[in-house]
Amino acid sequence: MPSFQYAARDRSGKSIAGVIEAASQREASVLLSARELFPTEIRENQSRTWGLRGNRRHKVKGQTMAVFYGQLASLLRSGVPMIRSLALLGEQSSTPTLGEVLREVRSRVEDGEPLGDVMARYPGVFSDMATNMVRAGTEGGFLEDALDRVGNFTELQEDLKGRTVSAMAYPVFLFTVGSVVISALLVFFVPKFDMLFDRLRQKGEMPAMTEGLLSFSRFLQSYGWIVLIAIAVAGLALQSKLSTDAGQRWLDRMKLKIPVLGDILKNLAVARFCRVLGTLLGNGVPILKSLEISRSATGNRLLTESIADATENIRSGESLATPLKASGHFPLSVVEMIRVGEESNSLDRVLPEIAESLEKRTFRRLDLFVRLLEPILLLVMAVIVLAVVLALLVPVLKSSTTL
Repeated sequence: MPSFQYAARDRSGKSIAGVIEAASQREASVLLSARELFPTEIRENQSRTWGLRGNRRHKVKGQTMAVFYGQLASLLRSGVPMIRSLALLGEQSSTPTLGEVLREVRSRVEDGEPLGDVMARYPGVFSDMATNMVRAGTEGGFLEDALDRVGNFTELQEDLKGRTVSAMAYPVFLFTVGSVVISALLVFFVPKFDMLFDRLRQKGEMPAMTEGLLSFSRFLQSYGWIVLIAIAVAGLALQSKLSTDAGQRWLDRMKLKIPVLGDILKNLAVARFCRVLGTLLGNGVPILKSLEISRSATGNRLLTESIADATENIRSGESLATPLKASGHFPLSVVEMIRVGEESNSLDRVLPEIAESLEKRTFRRLDLFVRLLEPILLLVMAVIVLAVVLALLVPVLKSSTTL
């Protein structure tokens, strides 16, 4: 429950200050009056709400939010008042964080604060897109439709995210298991052959491949812990670098330069931008505000900066397509369709079509990439294992022919 700092006077006129817990500012005033105190100031304790609205650890899954938006739209469409709808959804929520947030949202809306402004207080729960679409829906009288669109959009984004993760899960699993198996071979299995090949080594008949393998295995046994520490230090250094703006920019640039996968990641980012921008424009959000919100949806700083430059062009009365094309980060087909949308004044309809078309093409490429990546990883692991087996088998065969 929210807490409020208050300043009040008692019956004798003495000043009193303190903190009181209440569902709303109005309830806090009633509670103070019941204590025979006359409040002169009541304000919310900011330290209490920071945990929910400022701490990024308190987040709610996108799928949960998609269900919430749909349920709120259904309740409002059925004639249930906003306060009652928020109370019901807060009581029924299976997610503690969302339940607590909805209780605070209901309290603020009950005090007369607009729903969109209240949602903006909790960026870890409500996205900027959802907040601005709710504001536009409230002002334009189509709040239920706006909530439905937010819910559908959120569900679609979660579906796309799930498809991307599931597509890459098996290759990552193969790489991880393969690395563990090969490391175990080199550290625990290969060293057992070292003593068996002493006679060949003394005669100078040890194959170079086998000697190199045994030397590498001995190195891992003796200094493997140093390698692990070096990897850990490098990981911490990389993490420290990526925590800076320059580091994030470097990572985003590297992502776009990865062969094949870089184009896939870029196209998915452009598709997200087009879908968010089109959804916002279709719900009456002004284009400058829509661009400001949608540019963060790309998840890539280089693309975000390109869109920021395009925003300045729009502010100067110029077109959106020209600076996007000049950046070199947007496919020419997308830029041309945006240009057509601008000329026909139908960007709100064209952009979702661009996103859908781009997503379909990109996921076909992603599926093909994953299908090719799986046998490539298997082949690489098989070649490494075969090289280890041959390096150990050739000296054995030499020893048997010598005897």
